[in-house]
Amino acid sequence: MIRNHQRHDKSQQLLELLNAKLGSQMVSSTVELGDAVIVIGREKMLDFFRLLKLDSELAFNMLIDLTVVDWMDQREDRFEVVYHFLSLSTQHRLRIKIAVTEDDPAVESITSLWSGANYFEREAWDMYGVTFKGHPDLRRILMYDEFKGHPLRKDYPVQAKQPRVPLRHPEVENTARQMKRSPLVTIGGQKKEPSANHQKP
Repeated sequence: MIRNHQRHDKSQQLLELLNAKLGSQMVSSTVELGDAVIVIGREKMLDFFRLLKLDSELAFNMLIDLTVVDWMDQREDRFEVVYHFLSLSTQHRLRIKIAVTEDDPAVESITSLWSGANYFEREAWDMYGVTFKGHPDLRRILMYDEFKGHPLRKDYPVQAKQPRVPLRHPEVENTARQMKRSPLVTIGGQKKEPSANHQKP
């Protein structure tokens, strides 16, 4: 219990520090499950993230995770991009949320600051269709290139059928015919009865 209180107090101190340095860009802040959580706008988000990493008192040098939440029919802004950060020097944890609209589901890429965001952003785009502007190679990572739609969106039809895709390298001949196999061994065959002429010693 004491440990939980200490974690809460530490996160509260982090929020006060963030408010002093970046309060003008923060929409809201709170402590959830012991972690500091803030909401920011997507305008000038790169400036916010840059200071988050380079400021010596903040020093959030590790991006733990990046994902998207689909709030379809529950909020005015349908999507929310969620970032999880850790400071290795201070051991502070921070969750940042950015709301994006269904009409323009896009934010700036943070790969220039945290190279590990590369695959996270590709996965978020692949699954949810949120675009990361400035990403060096934004393409599918889990689904194949011809896949239509984004399967983790709540309005993606469960029974949707994808277009048939031709084989990348069609076989000219069934190469299995060229394989050399040893004769098959019969296992569990019917046991033969000993002949009448055979007697035990």
